[in-house]
Amino acid sequence: MNLTSHDIIIRPVITEKTSSLMAMNKYTFEVHKSANKIQIRKAIEEVFNVKVAGVNTMNVKGKLRRRGATKGYTRSWKKAIVALKPDQRIEFFEGASV
Repeated sequence: MNLTSHDIIIRPVITEKTSSLMAMNKYTFEVHKSANKIQIRKAIEEVFNVKVAGVNTMNVKGKLRRRGATKGYTRSWKKAIVALKPDQRIEFFEGASV
């Protein structure tokens, strides 16, 4: 399957924990489930015009949710934590607050 850079990066993940990671020059994204680290690295470099130092990925399992007697799961998704080289920044996140 051929994925474009914009297909690989779904959305940024902005939480209190990821905001503290931004101070260490690490940014968190929700990415396509079938994307590998190499594809994620190329997509971030292409879309944001930065140099990536490393990529860590994890699969986040859906949580059980109940509405009365009905049970269901939220969707599972893939998260990527992207470390940038020391002189690089993503301006997209600079104005973000939790």
